[in-house]
Amino acid sequence: MALPDYEGWACFVAVADGGSFTAAAAALGLSKATVSKAVTRLETSLGITLLHRSSRVVAVSTAGAGLLDEARAMVAAATAATEAARGDRLDLAGPIRLAAPMSFGIKVLGPVLAAFLDRHPAVEIDLLLSDARNDPIAEGIDLTLRIAPLADSSLLARTIAPVAASLIASPAYLEKHGTPRHPLDLARHRLIGYGHRQRAMPLHFSREGEEATVLPTGPLFANNGDVMVPMIVAGSGIAVLPDFIAAEELAAGTVVPILTDWSLPQSYLHLLSPPSRLRPARVRAFSDHLVDTLKGSCRGANERYAALRKG
Repeated sequence: MALPDYEGWACFVAVADGGSFTAAAAALGLSKATVSKAVTRLETSLGITLLHRSSRVVAVSTAGAGLLDEARAMVAAATAATEAARGDRLDLAGPIRLAAPMSFGIKVLGPVLAAFLDRHPAVEIDLLLSDARNDPIAEGIDLTLRIAPLADSSLLARTIAPVAASLIASPAYLEKHGTPRHPLDLARHRLIGYGHRQRAMPLHFSREGEEATVLPTGPLFANNGDVMVPMIVAGSGIAVLPDFIAAEELAAGTVVPILTDWSLPQSYLHLLSPPSRLRPARVRAFSDHLVDTLKGSCRGANERYAALRKG
């Protein structure tokens, strides 16, 4: 059995990602001729065309597109193996791609990243903030922070900590419209919806064996919580939000938690990574840093919010 042509696969991936042989050569530190010969050699051995070339553009063929994800995974695994072998003998250095929810990144991650970069100045972090669910493998993301139930997948997951959430409203809204005493009372109120995919996600409440479900209806639905906070403060409605999004307002009393004797489904902060357990030393170190640091900060925040709920 012939060994895989790792150089050919690496050059193919670099051309596909860079969009040209020139860009691939620069990224790999090789000559353009070397990259071209490596891809041609690989195509000859496979008996298929991976790249369509013209005088102006290079495009991935249909056959090449079908193999590109596997090729990226192969190259990433080989790179990780090399870096893991050298990692214990070298200072941490190189790029790390981290994806995180928008609001969580803005509210929480700054000090966490600063502390890691201060200890490892040769590391470069590419932070991608988005409330859309990304595909870490296809997008070449090393680590992903996610606050959501985890679907079945090949991704490796580490559960970091629970994330507290509250049903909140402004004192002005409650004074004008009354304070709900039971979740079913919310049907008579203006609920501002928050979520990532479905607009009408029901709210589930439980209390000592009793359960209640409410379908939000109101003037706004948003996939980002930050835009909702000023509306809640202004008295536009009631919403369920993770406590870290409205931390300042909760502390100041411009919004208050309601129905605190009822529980909402518990959410958790997870750290996801591609399925290969062989990762560069810098990624392993950063993963441990995120877990250790965020576990402590989430625990402290949850304790503060619990005290607010108790009044």
